[in-house]
Parts: sequence; C-alpha cells; structure tokens
Amino acid sequence: MFSEQRNQSLTAHAASTVESAMMPTSLRDMALRPDEFYDHALAAADGDRRLPLARMTGWDISPFEPDGLRVAPLRPPVLPEPPRHGEDPSNCEACRDRGDGIWFNDNWRLTRITGVGVPLVLMLYPREHYDMADLPDELAAELGVLSTHVVRHVQGLPHISRAHVYRIGDGGAHLHIWFFARPEGQAQLRGSWMPVWDDLLPEYPADVAEADAAIVADALVASTGGSRSAAGASRHD
Repeated sequence: MFSEQRNQSLTAHAASTVESAMMPTSLRDMALRPDEFYDHALAAADGDRRLPLARMTGWDISPFEPDGLRVAPLRPPVLPEPPRHGEDPSNCEACRDRGDGIWFNDNWRLTRITGVGVPLVLMLYPREHYDMADLPDELAAELGVLSTHVVRHVQGLPHISRAHVYRIGDGGAHLHIWFFARPEGQAQLRGSWMPVWDDLLPEYPADVAEADAAIVADALVASTGGSRSAAGASRHD
C-alpha cells in the first residue's frame, strides 16, 4: 500500500515538474531581482544596514570572538556588475602565464600560490581560456579526474590531514580551482573558515612548501601523465 502511494506521489510530482517547465517564465517562481533581494536582506538589518553576526562566528573553529565584531553595512546592488579580471582573453593574466607552473599537460597546468599561511596552496587552470560554465565536456571530465588526483597527493604529504577544494569565480574569468592543505592536528582550521585563517597566519616556510609542491607534481606525473615543464607537456607554447 505504502509503495503504491509513494509511486502515485512520485508520478504526480514528475507531472508537476514537467508542467512547471512548460509554463511561461513569467508564471514560474523566479530568483529575486537585485532590488528585491536587497530589500529582503535589509528587513533583517538594523538602521545602519548592518545584519546580525553570522552563526559561523559562534563556531569553535571561528578565528574571531563575537564580542566586538560587527557586520559591515550592506551596500545596495550595483548594475551592471563590474567585469571580472580577464573577461577579455587578450587581457587575461592566466592566459599570459600559460607556461608558469609546477605540472602541465596539454589542457591543464598546476601552480603553487606563494605567500600563504597554510602548508600548501595550489591552483589548477585550463591552459586555454575557459570558465566553468563553458568548459567543454571532455575537459570537465578531465577536471574531475585531475582534482581527485591532486587531493589524493596533497593528502599523501606528511603532516597534512585534508585537502580543501574551492571554485569561486567572482574575481577572475579564467577558471581557477584552489587546493588548500590543512595542517595535521590543527582542527581549528577545518571547514569553511580555513581561507580566513590562511590570511591571518604568518607565512609558511617557502622552502618547505616548494618541496611539498614538487612531491605533489611528481606524483601527478606518475599517476596521470603530463610533465613538470610546459615545453615537455604541450604543443601550445
């Protein structure tokens, strides 16, 4: 009986979904317009347009104590949004730096980000000018495999507990994937606060980070192919 009712419910839900998809856009639920979103958020703010502190500030992994903190005023929307860096491929640093990195294959390159506070921060770029949304399917599939291997090799380093993976995309138009190594035993750095902790920590010893990056790059060559040099990996340079 339960199974029959469940099947009927699923059938009705599927029909409703199809019907909704066929409706004119004006009749379907839509995301709030920029002005609507701003007004909705202001309803929770004080007279200075400051929202309450985030629940995250009360977590035991927060780098800040709630006392004395306050939220910056919420600014109204700006339209059109300012362009990201590299919207024009002819002015894209990631394209100009196509030959820089610690590991390469025909389609991708991996770099080490310097001046960080955690043990290792790596960044993966497509060598051609793509963002996530226009990445061809074959490169999207390769991205999944490469990301898994990078995580595996970073977590294989001594004294590293976890590799965090981030894609944001608001600053640069050229796709770039972040890999952060969380140091073993520093559980306070776990979770979504780690990029903030990274910005607060003193710079990690560069020679140690460089050596660890080389270990990851060599392991990537062994596990997926590619090369430690751009010239040895690609016909594009």
